Amino acid sequence: MNNIIPHLDNPFEPVVQEPAMADLQLFEKSLVAARDIISKPFTSAGLKNIQRQHLKNRMTIWERIRVLTEQPAKVLFQNWGPDLDGASLVTAIINVDGRDVALYGHDFTVRAGSMDATNGKKLARLFELAGKRKIPLIGLNDSSGAYVPAGVGGLDGYAEAFTALRKISGVVPSIMCMFGFNAGGGSYLPRQGSFLIQPNNTFIGLTGAGVVKSVLGEEIEPDDLGGPKVHSQTGVTDIVVEDEVTALLKARELLRYLPGNNAEFARYQTTSDPIDRKTLDINLLFAKAFNSPTGYNTPFDVSVIIQQISDHGDYFEIQPDRARNTITCFGRLGGHVVGFVANNSAVGSGQIDIDAAYKNARFIRFCNLYNIPVIFMEDTTGFLPGREQESRGIVQAGRAMLDAIIDLRTPRFLVLIRNAIGGAYASYNNYPTGADLVIALPTTRVAVMGPPGVEFVYKDELRAIRGATSMKISAATTEYLDAGLESDEASTRAASDVQYWLAAEEALLARRYEEELMNPREGLSLGSISQIVMPVDLRQVLAEHMAFHLSHYEPSPFEAVQREFH
Repeated sequence: MNNIIPHLDNPFEPVVQEPAMADLQLFEKSLVAARDIISKPFTSAGLKNIQRQHLKNRMTIWERIRVLTEQPAKVLFQNWGPDLDGASLVTAIINVDGRDVALYGHDFTVRAGSMDATNGKKLARLFELAGKRKIPLIGLNDSSGAYVPAGVGGLDGYAEAFTALRKISGVVPSIMCMFGFNAGGGSYLPRQGSFLIQPNNTFIGLTGAGVVKSVLGEEIEPDDLGGPKVHSQTGVTDIVVEDEVTALLKARELLRYLPGNNAEFARYQTTSDPIDRKTLDINLLFAKAFNSPTGYNTPFDVSVIIQQISDHGDYFEIQPDRARNTITCFGRLGGHVVGFVANNSAVGSGQIDIDAAYKNARFIRFCNLYNIPVIFMEDTTGFLPGREQESRGIVQAGRAMLDAIIDLRTPRFLVLIRNAIGGAYASYNNYPTGADLVIALPTTRVAVMGPPGVEFVYKDELRAIRGATSMKISAATTEYLDAGLESDEASTRAASDVQYWLAAEEALLARRYEEELMNPREGLSLGSISQIVMPVDLRQVLAEHMAFHLSHYEPSPFEAVQREFH
């Protein structure tokens, strides 16, 4: 009984007897043979292999395609079956939300989706087609790697695919979905794409846990080696989702923010959200934060501001689990797709560390290639100092971010939210680095140094105050002795009083430093800032300026000099 395979045949359906091949004429035989080839992808896997996929909580390639599109796929190569090279890979053109998309997907029911030489040729031709016809690409990756019996042919196949995909990088955007276990070339190839989506309970890695154990003697679980909790922190994975269906729906959602190629805008979407909508929640956020006991040092989540600015509050975050001290996301403003790069003081005071710098740089470069304007939101006290950051190369990471900002050619704005201090301000899309618009909220604090700068600006006043403490302690001690206190108690109380006085005097100087230097007024007088904007008017000001700049911007491929570093 255990060997019985369930089937979906209807026992009451009339049986149609197919004529035997021997009874057919030559032409009819060719039709029957062709029909078998055409129908093979839906039948060749066999129910047992399909069930094996389902028991792993994985869909077949054809089921995945049906989630992406309601329309039939235009399959490009019909080399199906276990005895044919290339059978473990499907390449097609599909229609997603009214736009053509190039698609490839591994068929894990055939040779575990492995790669042979023909697969590489099929992939290369698909990538070339996408680049030639200027349409985006989606990859559905579910492969065990190179097909071992194919020998070096499988490696050549990967090499051909690597080369073709690299050549369309920056020409058309690509979204890669990861399913199952992907090792070796199966991890390299999809990471060449623009964005990578990884569901839970999947693996991406150069080698599996078994190889690590045999080579290094290290015991490690696959999820700890190449699962999403690892790759979401390194930047290998851009988006982590629960399961395959969510990954496919997420790919469709992301695609709506992307242009088809590097010579056009992302699609404009008419919105019923008026551009002059007052962003009242930003006012409420600031009032609650800055009127608290910690005042202007109170952290808050900058995503609230992004949500308030975006049409209907919708935005799509990239790498949401990595470097939370910065947020990179796509949103719409007055119907236009824009990118947001924002310091997030809710995590690490919004300081820019290595991961944040690389996260920002990669996102900015993508927007630069694909004609997406960028709105920067600054609220940081600077780059994160320390031995660990220096030893890992924060200078190089910071340079990567600065280079990406300088090279940015699309319309780009800077919103100064609160802290814009020192080198972070100098490298964060201000007018000297090429910004088209710099505006400041009333809460802005722009300075060479933050609060510690009071030690430099008012060093003479501080020296005088601190130099007077000994005299004041002596005078206060005498007063307490004259009042009848014992010597030790008089000295203790005198020292306490003077320390209280000193703290109050230093606080007055700190407040004076903020009022005189840590505010947007000097920036306004020097032309570093164009205007101060009330929080409730932020969406309107940004939307109006963005509409103007985009109306005078011609989308085109990036043609500037290729710099040495990227």
